[in-house]
Amino acid sequence: MPHSNAIRTLLSGYFPELTEDQLQKYEQMGELYKDWNQKINVISRKDVDMLGVHHILHSLGIAKVVQFPQHTSVMDVGTGGGLPGLPLAVMFPDVKFHLVDSIGKKIHVVQEIARELHLHNVTATHTRAEQVRDKYDFVVSRAVTRLANFWPWVMNSFKKTGLAHEGLYYLKGGDLQEELEESGLITQLYNLNDYFSEEFFETKKVVYVPLKR
Repeated sequence: MPHSNAIRTLLSGYFPELTEDQLQKYEQMGELYKDWNQKINVISRKDVDMLGVHHILHSLGIAKVVQFPQHTSVMDVGTGGGLPGLPLAVMFPDVKFHLVDSIGKKIHVVQEIARELHLHNVTATHTRAEQVRDKYDFVVSRAVTRLANFWPWVMNSFKKTGLAHEGLYYLKGGDLQEELEESGLITQLYNLNDYFSEEFFETKKVVYVPLKR
């Protein structure tokens, strides 16, 4: 299948450390998203052909700016169909991922894809971030809302173990200056076009919100 080979070639170019097993999982993930998308609109229909770049590689932008240490935990808030959590869970098999979303049918898709890919490090729950009582080393999300709205949902979700690089990693696009000022948070910006050459990443960023010491 040319489509899944494209995902393999794309990812192995940017992440040469990926194992054969991981590359196979990403290929299979691409196929599963295409299948599910015909039943439930998990990702926008026009985007399905660009799944590798717009969804899987975009999610893995976080892995270019932070390496989650073994045995840490990550919550993905507003995961939708499992992004960025599922691609990151394949990349970091020794890290526990908890994917949450308020839309039940999307969480069902996430659970099914995680099961098909044998991702034992993934739990997916139909809930809102504010209702999750567990604490995590890291929180990730893909542009659910403005940062000023988002941060209060997750600010109490951290373990605060003093781990290096702990905090929120937020995938966003466009000009973020006003939004970051509005949030009043200390942030670090990483431009994904520093890591990936596709035109799609020209304005895409990872916003890192470190925990206050």
